[in-house]
Amino acid sequence: MAPIQNLLLFLTLFSMMIVPITPQPCTSYTFPNQATFATCKDLPVLESSLHWNYHPSSGTVDVAFKKANAKDSSWIAWAINPTSKGMVGSQALVAFRKSDGSFKAYTSPITSYATLLQEGNLSFPVHSVSATYTNGHMIIFARLQLPANTTLVNHLWQEGLVSDDGTLKPHSMSRSNLQSYGTLDFESGKVLETGGKRNSRTTSRYVHGILNTISWGILMPIGVIFAHLKAFNGLGTSWFHLHRACQSLAFLIGIAGFGTGLYMGNHHNGVHHAPHRCIGITLMCLASAQVCVAIFLRPKKDHKYRRFWNIFHYLVGYTTIVLAIFNVCNGFDILDAHKIWKKIYIGIIIFLVVVASVMNVIAFIFIRKKRTRNSQERVHISPHDQLP
Repeated sequence: MAPIQNLLLFLTLFSMMIVPITPQPCTSYTFPNQATFATCKDLPVLESSLHWNYHPSSGTVDVAFKKANAKDSSWIAWAINPTSKGMVGSQALVAFRKSDGSFKAYTSPITSYATLLQEGNLSFPVHSVSATYTNGHMIIFARLQLPANTTLVNHLWQEGLVSDDGTLKPHSMSRSNLQSYGTLDFESGKVLETGGKRNSRTTSRYVHGILNTISWGILMPIGVIFAHLKAFNGLGTSWFHLHRACQSLAFLIGIAGFGTGLYMGNHHNGVHHAPHRCIGITLMCLASAQVCVAIFLRPKKDHKYRRFWNIFHYLVGYTTIVLAIFNVCNGFDILDAHKIWKKIYIGIIIFLVVVASVMNVIAFIFIRKKRTRNSQERVHISPHDQLP
């Protein structure tokens, strides 16, 4: 058992080393002033999120724009552009920390790319503009009066540094800073990413979801069902070949899905979903351990350690299946996909559970009849029927 323990210890330490420290999702954040918001969205870049309460009767919206891991000498801004999807024409909320430690929050209409974010009135009413800085989180609060019958808006967000004399420096021209804009609907809560990043990031997310749903979420449970065919003696070793082929295919596709997850974590700046990522890494470690133990450490059937190997194989296998199903369902929520896809997946899992249950019942009846028939045959053999 020592090799197995060493392998598990190594995989555990490896997973601890590669799990990044990432901003928490917007739904789990507690504001220092105890403010609450009905809707929030993690924005795709610049480690930012937007929280809001929409009041349809008055056409107003209370917003809180939050930037995680903000530097002390930095400014942040969130804006609505009523006329286009670009920077020019944006009506911005700006906040920065002064040299004396206090915060200044104000409004700034952006009329050119050479703007210095000067203070000024916006094209729509804005009330109660304020800002806070707590534990690396810089937050702007405000109440906006939306134009009549308007809930769908173009928005953008930005960050930059503050010079020693208190002037705001232009923001960086990095990829993330150039792609921090999109469209949101205050009423439905839908956020649409736009710009050059939309295609690559959205495609990566869907490829990641499809690969992992097929591998971890569907093929691996089917592979477990194939293992239940062992009870039917007439199939010989066919069950084993089906089980091994299905699990091998699931593992290979799972590696590709895991790779897309690592790619997104390294190339798409923004809020990462740490619990989903940690479970994914755990699944990869468990599956790798299962494969290594099955190929290199499987004892013969009559070996005294085979019993312990079986316990390990079943325990790791079923733990992987349960975690995989949970993480796939969590992935549908993260993707913010149509609920029908999650319902279809849950329906597939229910169908597989029913199939496995029926197979177990049939196998139980089959084995019981076989044992009864064998016991009756032994009873019917009389002493004079036996060979001398």
